[in-house]
Amino acid sequence: MKGKAAYLLLLLGSTLLAAIGQLFFKFAFSSQSSLILWIVAGMIVYIASTVLYFVVLSRVHLSWAYGIGGLSYVFATIFAYYILAESIPTLRWIGVGVIFLGVLLIGLS
Repeated sequence: MKGKAAYLLLLLGSTLLAAIGQLFFKFAFSSQSSLILWIVAGMIVYIASTVLYFVVLSRVHLSWAYGIGGLSYVFATIFAYYILAESIPTLRWIGVGVIFLGVLLIGLS
């Protein structure tokens, strides 16, 4: 893979891993057991996310890479709804949609 598409895939992976890390941290403080296991898992996933981000950041503009990183909020909200069964108010979903559209515009630039 070469070019912007490859970096976009790496950024998607990085933001997805960041959201998974948040999910693991939530598991750590929501469950009665395995606190350390979930924290360590979350840290490992966060480190992997950061390494991917560093690779991309060394090759593309910060304004582009950081903008795509906004997807981590979108992913985290989706995980909260589907995995944690959190109630997400309509206004927050609208905000997530606006963020997604913003990221889409940044990605196309």
